Amino acid sequence: MTVPEGEVSVLLGPSGTGKSVFLKSLIGLLRPERGSIVIDGTNILECSAKELYEIRTLFGVLFQDGALFGSMNIYDNTAFPLREHTKKSESEIRNIVMEKLDLVGMPNDGHKFPGEISGGMRKRAGLARALVLDPKIILCDEPDSGLDPVRTAYLSQLLIDINAQIDATVLIVTHNINIARTVPDNIGMLFRKQLVMFGPREVLLTSEEPVVKQFLNGRRIGPIGMSEEKDEATAAAEQAMIEAGQHDGGVEEIEGVPPQLMATPGMPERKAVGRRQARVREILHTLPPAAQAAILDDLDAVPSHSRSEAQTAPIKAAGPVPSR
Repeated sequence: MTVPEGEVSVLLGPSGTGKSVFLKSLIGLLRPERGSIVIDGTNILECSAKELYEIRTLFGVLFQDGALFGSMNIYDNTAFPLREHTKKSESEIRNIVMEKLDLVGMPNDGHKFPGEISGGMRKRAGLARALVLDPKIILCDEPDSGLDPVRTAYLSQLLIDINAQIDATVLIVTHNINIARTVPDNIGMLFRKQLVMFGPREVLLTSEEPVVKQFLNGRRIGPIGMSEEKDEATAAAEQAMIEAGQHDGGVEEIEGVPPQLMATPGMPERKAVGRRQARVREILHTLPPAAQAAILDDLDAVPSHSRSEAQTAPIKAAGPVPSR
């Protein structure tokens, strides 16, 4: 699995399939038993402690609950990494902190404490702190956790706008189907601790792979069960109920490729879109005819923003992770 540089990618999968373990492995908090993790050309499983420290400075992490210090106001929470890991003066720190708070729409909230603001604001404050060291790679562990659909939509737009402004690599772990359909440039699917697929959104959203299709539509019919993988008897019983007229649950099934969120008007052009579309056109001939037709309709409907070549990916996980 290679995560393209400067693009927004989403990693999906049932609970317990290894998504959070994957994120922790990327920043060296967990050590895989096999394989390799290459960040910006360095295999972090073979590097020194000093090199690992340097690699970690490339990352900004948005945790599920924001992970803010309750005893500090939002300004000091955001300034914390700068005070801990740099020798910048307080005036320099103030300029950087105010820039990041403004970036996430909180320029006037620095004096407030985490307990005084909403869950959505805590997420944005956590994102400001994740951005304060100007990371090349932003990891978001279930950013929609605890948020209502409206706040989730605002946060999704914010991530797209940040990518447009700083061209950072963003990797999101989520269960949220709407985020998966509308936010990322690339989608990956984990099932039974294996990578089922990873690629441009157009490919995954038109895929007939049973696990991918079931998850993206939130259906009961398919390989995923309550305990991750269902047995044949359960699958047969569920199929019989559906044939008898019982609703399969889930959301409205995808027809074609749903539109992707665009950057807010006035924001810089997202370079990621052009890079991704160029890759899709290169592999289009390898896809089934129905997928080709749906993808061409989408590509023809949305202007291609940039034809620049894809950059070298900063993250590469290699080893016993099958991909097809």
